[in-house]
Amino acid sequence: PQRLEPMATSPDVKLTQYSHGAGCGCKIAPAVLSTMLKGMKEGPLHPDLLVGNNTNDDAAVVNLGDGTGIISTTDFFMPIVDDPHTFGRIAAANAISDIYAMGGTPLVAIAIFGWPIDKLTEEVAGRVLEGGRSICEEAGIPLAGGHSIDCPEPIFGLAVTGRVPLEQLQKNAAAQPGDILFLTKPLGVGIITTTQKRGNVDPVHLAAAVHSMQTLNSVGAELSAIPGVHAMTDVTGFGLMGHLLEMCQGSNTKAEIYGDQVQTFEGVPQYHAMGMVPGGTHRNFSSYGHHLDLPSGYLRDLLCDPQTSGGLLVAVAPEHAPVVQRLLAEKGMPDAAIGRMLGDKDSQSRESIVSYQKRRDC
Repeated sequence: PQRLEPMATSPDVKLTQYSHGAGCGCKIAPAVLSTMLKGMKEGPLHPDLLVGNNTNDDAAVVNLGDGTGIISTTDFFMPIVDDPHTFGRIAAANAISDIYAMGGTPLVAIAIFGWPIDKLTEEVAGRVLEGGRSICEEAGIPLAGGHSIDCPEPIFGLAVTGRVPLEQLQKNAAAQPGDILFLTKPLGVGIITTTQKRGNVDPVHLAAAVHSMQTLNSVGAELSAIPGVHAMTDVTGFGLMGHLLEMCQGSNTKAEIYGDQVQTFEGVPQYHAMGMVPGGTHRNFSSYGHHLDLPSGYLRDLLCDPQTSGGLLVAVAPEHAPVVQRLLAEKGMPDAAIGRMLGDKDSQSRESIVSYQKRRDC
């Protein structure tokens, strides 16, 4: 893996001290969220709404009637790093990722900002906003406004609008049996940032994870143009298993994961052995563990580890998998197949949706 220098920090402030959660680990647990959503009445059908909230997808999509669709999404959270500028960059990259996961390109963003004005200065707030603006600039879009509130804990994110050619629209509910699975970023963000909070992280290991969280998932637009790419989603707070389960449930498939092929950040196995497992990992497994056939211990914790600004999970037909593999390799991304989608006739387990297997020939 690429070796990165430790990231710069602001010595006068440590943002993580002001929040009870961190990054996408702040997300409400899947089981709790499901209960909340049951209280919503089913509204009227909107004929131009192509993707809504019925398939747990990454964003909403509205048909514009000209062969394209508008993508609308929002994402925000509390600090996962101490440096204000870096926090702004990570939160912005994470929010824009949903556009790329749908196969689209972003058009414009507006900020969602909560700030404890009695605890942190306006100057620190400005560094967060500038970090977010800098990522929007990298994505080629303006940060064109937003809304702010006085809030007990610092919160930052974006509402983002994008556009997608409908023939390239990616839904997490369109995977097919036999599809090969790829993941474009390593896992282990939750374990590394938990180690950081407890003061035991190697700064170089932390720098690699922080660099990844600031890296845009813009490869999604290229992946969506490849024939045979059937489904994509980004991997965030529910962990790889949570987002893969959403893909399976939406597309009425099952999956098997080659756990020995999933790439991690350097240091993750050692930190796990030290007990550095985030609370979000346990909440995730409690929510959906009954759907998994995975050995307990390191592998299960890694696959349920909450990611912040994680990679894209891609499901592609086997005959087109080499094209995806070459693209990821050219961009220096993990390019090993990490699993495949199954139909009921392919699955050895009738109870579990996701199971673990040693890698087999694809």
